[in-house]
Amino acid sequence: QVQLVESGGGLVQPGGSLRLSCAASGKSFSGYEMGWYRQTTGKQRDLVASITRTGNTYYADSVKGRFTISRDNAKNTVFLQMNSLKPEDTAVYYCNVFPSILEFWGQGTQVTVSS
Repeated sequence: QVQLVESGGGLVQPGGSLRLSCAASGKSFSGYEMGWYRQTTGKQRDLVASITRTGNTYYADSVKGRFTISRDNAKNTVFLQMNSLKPEDTAVYYCNVFPSILEFWGQGTQVTVSS
């Protein structure tokens, strides 16, 4: 059974940092482009950042310069380092391949940026 399990979310003050992890099991994702997505209540799930199997990255304009996506293919894990967090970064964060596959969505991890 393929699973993507996100972790590392929490409550952080504006300007703070968090590091999210996405651990994959059931298959190797080393050949896939991987993405981090986020969703707030009532809105669609949007791509925040992605990384190709060779390490090329993409960032949404809203997070460029603040977030860094990386991957460890040996550990089948993808990371999202989030710095200089803003209240508008508050959302549930998910990982998936890019383009996303419905069956791969996990539970996500909640990130709340508030003072």
